[in-house]
Amino acid sequence: MSGLDVQLGPLALKNPLVAVSGTFGFGFDYEPILPPDLFGAVIVKGTSLVPWPGNPPPRLMETPAGMLNAIGLENPGVDVFLRDYLPLLRERGVMVIANVVGRTMSEYVAVSERLSDADGIAALELNISCPNVKAGGMAFGTSVRDSEALVARVRQVTSLPILVKLSPNVSDIGAIARAVEAAGADVISLINTVLGMAIDVHKRAPILGNVFGGLSGPAIRPIALRCIWQVYQSVSLPILGMGGVSDSEDVLAFMMAGASAVGIGTALFADPYAPRKILEALPGDRDRLTEGRWPIGWAHPKGGCR
Repeated sequence: MSGLDVQLGPLALKNPLVAVSGTFGFGFDYEPILPPDLFGAVIVKGTSLVPWPGNPPPRLMETPAGMLNAIGLENPGVDVFLRDYLPLLRERGVMVIANVVGRTMSEYVAVSERLSDADGIAALELNISCPNVKAGGMAFGTSVRDSEALVARVRQVTSLPILVKLSPNVSDIGAIARAVEAAGADVISLINTVLGMAIDVHKRAPILGNVFGGLSGPAIRPIALRCIWQVYQSVSLPILGMGGVSDSEDVLAFMMAGASAVGIGTALFADPYAPRKILEALPGDRDRLTEGRWPIGWAHPKGGCR
């Protein structure tokens, strides 16, 4: 895997593959098959100020080329993460990006402040795009004004790099990206899941307990590529691209669309060995690097990944 290092804004990753939030727990759910230090970075499960119970079941269902989830950001809270999980990740030398969630702006700020004081966190990812919670989440990420205000408030309490995770469930994703860039974001992370639902025709009722859920997996890959392409043209910030990545060709396509690094999530449920296979298949030859761009041969008219 030598020669795969990339720069994601202020973050130097040993390889371009990132475990995305919500699919990899707090980093140890897949061991020994998939150790957390295999990745360039690990974005841990969404972390709130106090424990969140999540949504009522059923919370998962398989769909053609993907799945719907309505977990509802269940998590034990920031104090448990800092006490029980972060020390273990720090011992393993993992680049940890903490995913921050909240129901109000004040909660986002409070969690960010707590995480910023901890040793071993490389960056924060503000989740302003989750479609599975009744308050917070996508309520912020679909508003240009609220997105900008939230990022600006968090920027005041942390010196850590800020990634902002955007939703595809908006009419103008470029406008949201420009707003968070103006507010002090360092990296754009996209996309989050696509809002969807499923119905049991025999019971004449929605399948998910939350009614709506987030669609992920290969089915949303074309949407993710479109959003990355559009955001790349809208801002000067580096992009962490995700959404249906399953193999090394997907990684290359996302980077050609404008991503500096690429997240993998739902593919882990179908094949826990997928990240290993991707890293083995990606070219490690330094001759393919040119002017900090990886790899050669960008399709994007602006010249590819920064």
